[in-house]
Order: sequence, then C-alpha cells, then structure tokens
Amino acid sequence: MGLLWQQVGIMVTSAIWIAGQLETMAKMEVKSSLLDNMIGVGDMVLLEPLSEETFIDNLKKRFDHSEIYTYIGSVVISVNPYRSLPIYSPEKVEDYRNRNFYELSPHIFALSDEAYRSLRDQDKDQCILITGESGAGKTEASKLVMSYVAAVCGKGAEVNQVKEQLLQSNPVLEAFGNAKTVRNDNSSRFGKYMDIEFDFKGDPLGGVISNYLLEKSRVVKQPRGERNFHVFYQLLSGASEELLHKLKLERDFSRYNYLSLDSAKVNGVDDAANFRTVRNAMQIVGFLDHEAESVLEVVAAVLKLGNIEFKPESRVNGLDESKIKDKNELKEICELTSIDQVVLERAFSFRTVEAKQEKVSTTLNVAQAYYARDALAKNLYSRLFSWLVNRINESIKAQTKVRKKVMGVLDIYGFEIFEDNSFEQFIINYCNEKLQQIFIELTLKEEQEEYIREDIEWTHIDYFNNAIICDLIENNTNGILAMLDEECLRPGTVTDETFLEKLNQVCATHQHFESRMSKCSRFLNDTTLPHSCFRIQHYAGKVLYQVEGFVDKNNDLLYRDLSQAMWKAGHTLIKSLFPEGNPAKVNLKRPPTAGSQFKASVATLMKNLQTKNPNYIRCIKPNDKKAAHIFNESLVCHQIRYLGLLENVRVRRAGYAFRQAYEPCLERYKMLCKQTWPHWKGPARSGVEVLFNELEIPVEEYSFGRSKIFIRNPRTLFQLEDLRKQRLEDLATLIQKIYRGWKCRTRFLLMKRSQVVIAAWYRRYAQQKRYQQIKSSALVIQSYIRGWKARKILRELKHQKRCKEAATTIAAYWHGTQVRREYRKFFRANAGKKIYEFTLQRIVQKYLLEMKNKMPSLSPIDKNWPSRPYLFLDSTHKELKRIFHLWRCKKYRDQFTDQQKLIYEEKLEASELFKDKKALYPSSVGQPFQGAYLEINKNPKYKKLKDAIEEKIIIAEVVNKINRANGKSTSRIFLLTNNNLLLADQKSGQIKSEVPLVDVTKVSMSSQNDGFFAVHLKEGSEAASKGDFLFSSDHLIEMATKLYRTTLSQTKQKLNIEISDEFLVQFRQDKVCVKFIQGNQKNGSVPTCKRKNNRLLEVAVP
Repeated sequence: MGLLWQQVGIMVTSAIWIAGQLETMAKMEVKSSLLDNMIGVGDMVLLEPLSEETFIDNLKKRFDHSEIYTYIGSVVISVNPYRSLPIYSPEKVEDYRNRNFYELSPHIFALSDEAYRSLRDQDKDQCILITGESGAGKTEASKLVMSYVAAVCGKGAEVNQVKEQLLQSNPVLEAFGNAKTVRNDNSSRFGKYMDIEFDFKGDPLGGVISNYLLEKSRVVKQPRGERNFHVFYQLLSGASEELLHKLKLERDFSRYNYLSLDSAKVNGVDDAANFRTVRNAMQIVGFLDHEAESVLEVVAAVLKLGNIEFKPESRVNGLDESKIKDKNELKEICELTSIDQVVLERAFSFRTVEAKQEKVSTTLNVAQAYYARDALAKNLYSRLFSWLVNRINESIKAQTKVRKKVMGVLDIYGFEIFEDNSFEQFIINYCNEKLQQIFIELTLKEEQEEYIREDIEWTHIDYFNNAIICDLIENNTNGILAMLDEECLRPGTVTDETFLEKLNQVCATHQHFESRMSKCSRFLNDTTLPHSCFRIQHYAGKVLYQVEGFVDKNNDLLYRDLSQAMWKAGHTLIKSLFPEGNPAKVNLKRPPTAGSQFKASVATLMKNLQTKNPNYIRCIKPNDKKAAHIFNESLVCHQIRYLGLLENVRVRRAGYAFRQAYEPCLERYKMLCKQTWPHWKGPARSGVEVLFNELEIPVEEYSFGRSKIFIRNPRTLFQLEDLRKQRLEDLATLIQKIYRGWKCRTRFLLMKRSQVVIAAWYRRYAQQKRYQQIKSSALVIQSYIRGWKARKILRELKHQKRCKEAATTIAAYWHGTQVRREYRKFFRANAGKKIYEFTLQRIVQKYLLEMKNKMPSLSPIDKNWPSRPYLFLDSTHKELKRIFHLWRCKKYRDQFTDQQKLIYEEKLEASELFKDKKALYPSSVGQPFQGAYLEINKNPKYKKLKDAIEEKIIIAEVVNKINRANGKSTSRIFLLTNNNLLLADQKSGQIKSEVPLVDVTKVSMSSQNDGFFAVHLKEGSEAASKGDFLFSSDHLIEMATKLYRTTLSQTKQKLNIEISDEFLVQFRQDKVCVKFIQGNQKNGSVPTCKRKNNRLLEVAVP
C-alpha cells in the first residue's frame, strides 16, 4: 500500500511541475503594460478620433471605473475623486518602483519614480509642475509626490530626520496659507515651489521653499461661504484655556470681526486636532518654544486688530479726525506686542509724509483709519507668513556644501475665471500664461531632442504661441503691469478709471485686449463689456477683469507711521518684520509694487524651471459639490480648455503618436510572426523589422530610430493590439488542448499503474486474512483444553487445603480453652485496676489530641482558650493555658527590633508612672514617642545650636516656659541630652539655661488633663539661682518619662514624680503654691496660668 501512495505522489508532483512551467512561460510571454486591460485609453495620445467630446468621454469612462489618472505622453492628468482610493498603499509604491513609465497603468507614482530615477541615475535636475484650479487636488498631489520620493529613497537616522522635516513642513504652511473656499475645504491661497536637494546616492539632504502671492486680502475680508486662514480657527478651537488667557483671546468666533461666522465650522474638519498637529509639526521642523509662542502672539494680534473700531471727531480747524471707540482692544494688542499704546493710537489717527527735509502730518478720517487698520493686519500676517517660510528653510536646508541634485515641486494656482475677476486673478492668470509658455517650449524641445537622438527627421509643428499675451502683460514699456506701476507712481489724482483710460490708449489695437472704450470698432457695441472692465484673450479663453481695486492692491501701501510703530515694539519677531520702520534707515523711495514684485518672482521661477527637466501633473475638478462619483462634463470641459490639454495632445501627435524601445516591442508582439515566435535569436531591431514586414504594415506608418520604433497613427497601434489579442486567444486554445491531452494521458497511465498495485495488494491481503482465521481457530481450541485441565487440578488442590485448615482450626480452639481455664482466677483479681488505667490513659490521650486542633491564635491579646472537657483535668487545663500564653508572648517578643524594644520599655515605664494617676495619660498611649520633633540636624536655622551641643539629643521640643512673675508664657526650645537639660531661644537658637541632671530633684504635675509640669532643682546649685522651672507642653507624658529614664541611667537614682493638684515651687527666695482649678476658658480648651499673689499661682484647666 505504501508503494501505491509513493507512486501517486510522484505523479501529482509531475503534474504540478508541468503546470508551473506553463504558467512561467505565460508570464514570460505576456508582460504587464499600459495597453493591457485598458479602460478607455490610458494615454490620450492614442485617442482616436481626437476631439473635445472623445477626450471628455474617455476621462469620464476612466473616472467611473475609479481610474483617476490618464497620460498625455509623459504628462499626468489627475481627476479629483473626492474619496479615498486603495491605490497609494506601500504595495503600490513597490509596484511602481524602478519600473518603466508605460509599463503599468497610469499613476502619479509612475511620474514620481521616473523623475526620481532620472535625478538619481542620470544627474538631471527635475521639476514637477502641478497645476489646476482650486479643489482639483494640487496640494494632495504634491503630498503624494513627496511621500513617494520619501518612501523609495535611502534609509538611516539622519535621512529619516530630513524626510520627516520635509513632510512636516506641509501642515505648518497649510495652517497659515490655506483656507476653506466655496470650491475647496483646504484651498492653498498661495503658490509654493519646493526644491528638494539630494546627494549623489539619491538620499535627501534638505530643501528650500519659495512662496508666491499670498492672498492677504482674505485676512480682513472673506467672500460669503468661505473662511479666513485655518490657523485662526485652529488656535481658538485647540488652544488650552491657559494659552487663550495668555494671548488675551476668547474661544467664541463671533467675538472677532475678521472671522466669517457662516462657515466657521467645516464638516469633517477637526480644528482642535489640527492645531495639535501643527504644534507638533513646528516642533519637528525645528521651531523653538519661544518662537512658536511669538508666532501665536502675532496671530492673536492680527485677530484683535479687526475689533478696533473708529468714530469721527471734529477738530477746531473743521477737519474730521478719527478716534478709537473702545481702547480696551488697543490696550490688549499693545500688551501682546509690547508697543507703547500712545504711539500706536497716534499711528491710527495721523499720517506723516516726508519729502526731502520736510515732514507734514495730516489727520486720518474714519475711512482712512479703517484702511490703515486693515493694511496693517494684512502686512503683519503676510510678513509673518514669509518669516515662517524663511524659518522653515533654515531648518530644512542642506547642512553640507557638496554638489547637490535638485527636484523641484511647484504647487501653484491654476487658471482662474470667476464671475468677478480682480487684481489677484489677473496676476494668477499671468503666471499660468508663463507656465503654459514654458510648457510648450520644453515639450517641443523634448520632442525635437528625442527625434534627433533617434535619427528621425524633424518636421515643424504648428502651435499657438502665447508669447504675444505674455508680452501684453509684462512688456516693460507698454505692458499692462508697467502701465499700472506708472499710474501708481505718477503725481496727481490716481484712480482705477484713469488706469483703464491709459489701457484704452495704449492697448486698444492689441488683438488680445478688449474694452468698451476700445478704438477697435468691432467692440463698440459689445454690451457684455461694462465700462469699468477690460477683457484679455488668454490661451485658455477670454477673461473679464473688474478694474476696481487694481491701483490700491498694486500699491499695497502701509503708512510709514504704522511701520515705525511696529519697529518700536518690544516684541522681537514683530520688530524684525518691519525693518523699514527704523528711523536710522529711512528710505524716501516708494517700495516696489505688488505687480512688479510678482513679475520678478515669476521671472526667477521661469529661469529656475528652464534649468530642470520638467514633469507635469494637470489636476481636474470633476464637480463643484466636492462629492464622489459625480462628473460634470461642462465643468471638466472648461478646465480642459484653459489647461490647454487638447493643445498638448496635438503637439505630441504632430509627429509620431507612439514610440517604444525595440526589446519590449518585440517581446510584446513576437507571437504575430512565425519567424520571431517563440524566440528570436538576432538583434531586437532586426526582429521588429521582420515582424512589421510579415504583417505588411505600410512603411509610412512607422519609422525605425536608433533604439525605438516610432508609430505615426494610433490606428496602427490598435491594429497590432487587436492582432495580438486574437493571437493570444489562439495560443491559449492551443495550450489548453495540449494541456488537456497531457492531463488525460497522465491520468490513464496513473490509473493503469494504480490498478496493478491495488490487485497485488488485495491478493496479499486475502491470504493474510485466511491465515489469521486458521490461526485464531487453533488458539481457541487450545485454550478450551487447557482451561478444562486447570479447573480439574484446582478442584483437587482446594479439597486438600480445606482438610488441612479444618485440623488447624480445631487445635487452636482446644488450646484456647485450656489457657482460659488456667488463668481465669488471675484475670478476675486485677481486671478493675487495669481497666481504670487504660480508660484514664485513653481519656488523656484524647484530650491532648483535641487540644492540638483547638489551639487559639499566637496573638498575646487573644484570650480565647478551649473549654475544660473533664473536671479532674482542671489544674492541668489551667497550667497548659499559662504555659501556652508565656510561650506565645516569648515568640511575639522575639520579633521586636532593638528600637521597638526601647519604645515599648518607655511606654511600659510611662504606664507604671502615670496610669490611673494622670488624666492625660490615656491620650498619650496611641502616640509614638519621637523625641526629636524639631529635626535640629536637618534645619539650617538651628546650625549654631547644633554646633554648641556635642552630646546626643534625646528630646528636642518647643515648650511654653511660665514666667515666674506674672504667669505668662514664652516659647523655648527644650533639649534633653544624656547629662544636661537645656533651654534655648526659639528664634535665635541661643542657649538660655543649662541644668545638669544631677541637679534635678523632682518633677511635679497635676492629675488633670493639662500639660503643665514643674522641674525642681537642688537647693544651692548654680542652676537654682532663679528658682524652679514651670513648663507647659503637648508631650508631657513623653518628656517626663524620658527625663525619668535618663536621670535613672546617669545618677542611678529614681527621679521623684509628684502628681498632685497643689504643689510648691521655689521662685528665687519665695515658695509659691501652684494650684490647679476647674474653670471656663476664654480661648477654648487651652489651660491658662495666672499669678494671684506672692504665694499663689492658679492654673485654670477646662
């Protein structure tokens, strides 16, 4: 049977091995690719036909199947799913790690891995540009890029610290730079560019963050349905009561004018938890405690600025002047920022204008005062944000000076088209025009370089060049920004209307500029253009801008008086934010305008991006409801247009739509040709040439490069995919046929061999069974015969045994009868005495055994004892009780330490002296005798007293010494040593009296419940010159007992203890009677002492 199962195991193992070989062959032949199991089209370059409708349909089809990423060549389109998807796990990171860009389905990890490997392996600096409108997921995309790079780069304590600091900088910047808008609950209200620096191994060394155009107007005013920056709500919700009190804030949002109330709470957002996250992130990034505290103080000051309100007040000269209504808010702001209240109040009411050597001070009306207040709040918050960015840069910057590789991540506003577009949208759209320009240039440059590298002929590609729009905005002579700066700087009355008039004069003939007053006749009757607006034809479409506020927002003016007031602050951080307020560095030049500053920042950014290899992520918002599974085609179409995605596809498809290296191309399609299947022995390019010639693909549809095959039309690629799919089905059928035949043959041969083995085993089993039956029958017969013989012998032996036992029994009975007859007289004479002794012995034995089990506990105070069972044992019972009590007392005493024995000896001595004599004694029994109550050795106050005493101190206690003249008491320190009794001053520690114990003759006290006692001294001794001592103490029993024992130990004589309600004491030359009486005390239960006359001193005891 074992041989059968061994053969079966060999067959099964062979079958498993063959199946594994087939599976391995299948995996080798069919590798994963972008084209496998494709939902819609994974790369828009392959979309056929290409139109806006097919583009949107393809995005929607993939979105409905939770495929949120789609390629346009190397560009990633990301559609915000508004829900969590299981596609960012550590397993997914490993799937995309070190994989070809097109090898797996589209994902942001693929682009991140491509950028990181290019930086690490090819020393190419990279930049990742993330664009899209608010709510499209730009911030989340930048986090995913950074988290992927952090996951795949090196490990180690220092590297992990750098990665943690880079990642934790995000919560800090989001708290101070993000806000809830109608489109996004966590909308970035600033542009961020981060350069992450790596060493030659690809490990992160540090980073540098640049911020662009913080929307500081949000600090003082928010659109309906939106919130101020997150940090204000997080501070009020998450700060402790102690911190809020320190910052002079209240938790109620409605107390602050700068916070909108209609959207103060956001569903799903825990501001308190986020505040704790921000504080922890600041600590990880490297903020010191006092720096974090200073930042929160500035935030609190900005909040409270909004509560300052003004009222008009007429002056003598007839001009209106503004005054602060309630100065309490101003006072609290000044306390927070350490600013002189008078200085700040004047800065809100007056404005000083300096021109050469002259200064002119003018009053501010209420409107101007409110403008100054809001301008200060906006500048204070904006400068704080810039300081935060610089402080984070100090912490995360690379500490080494070695050559670094750089990966930049740009998270910036997308193109914005609102119902009301103002200066902020104009600046944002200008930045997006520049990004679109560099995107087209770098994309075409990359295409051209690849064609030249692959030795493919380059053909010119027509595309829309938006340089003319950029020039309209940024031209230094007649650009819109230049004219806005010129209008802001010119003398005279400057308004938004004068700026629009200037635009109409200079830009009227520009083909991308439109306004109602334009000289171009085709717009004269355009009723869609209001008088105070102008329109620009951007690359993404036409945008109508409201000219109102352009001049003020570009000026970004902060009165010099406010700057100087801030510089005078005692708050170090606020003072550093306003360096222009230093009177020693007064600069009469106007500060640069917001537009010129942003233009310079964009120019620096463009220059930086042109030195790096670009990677693009285009983020799209599927709906305005921030809801999952909703795809608004009109909204997506609008974003596709202003992101220029169709233009991007056309640029990529202008030459060859698809290109692939020869090796993966041959590996994917080799089954379509008999010569290349299953293995091609020659070069991969030769194999691809043979393959395409065999398939008879037109020559104009493809071209051979140095390392890649270029396919012009997507239809050709899809034709190859269809042929491959059909061929794979044929191969699958062939494999199934071969496998089924092999499986049936294997099963038949296994059954045949199994049948032979089973037959042999069955014949063996049948013979063994027949043999066993014959053997068992013989054994049964044998057992019956042997049993019959054994029973016969047993019966004979039993008969013989009974005969012997009968004779022995008869003899025993006969001998017993003879012995009883012989000793009958002897037993009758002594039977009573023996029975008595035996009974008594048994009773005593029983008594002792019962006593053993009924013994009481070993506690000396346990008075239980078993009852006496018999009267004749009475004396024995009492003696045993006495012996047992003595024995357990000895056992109890043996447990005591020497110190405990001394304590009990003192207590015993006190009992002998005072029990039933002194009423105070019972209350002292439960109190331990401590002796040293003052701890002189430990208290530095008594160092002088300690140094003066060389002997061991037995008692150190504060007592009341009774004045001999008037009976009043004075506090003294009572000290008892081995040879002396000392009295010392309680305050100074100076020794007042010293009495040798040999001079103490007697101690007197009353029998009542008081602490008075007298110490009698030997007449004629030096210590007795003033007479005996009369004291009052809370520890009378202890002090008298220790004085008695010490005196006995030193003098070998017992000290006389007199207990009487009347006794005599010697005061100088007179003997005075101390009498104890019962009386009602004014001060409660405290005894009082009063001198009645020269011979009587009364002690009133309650």
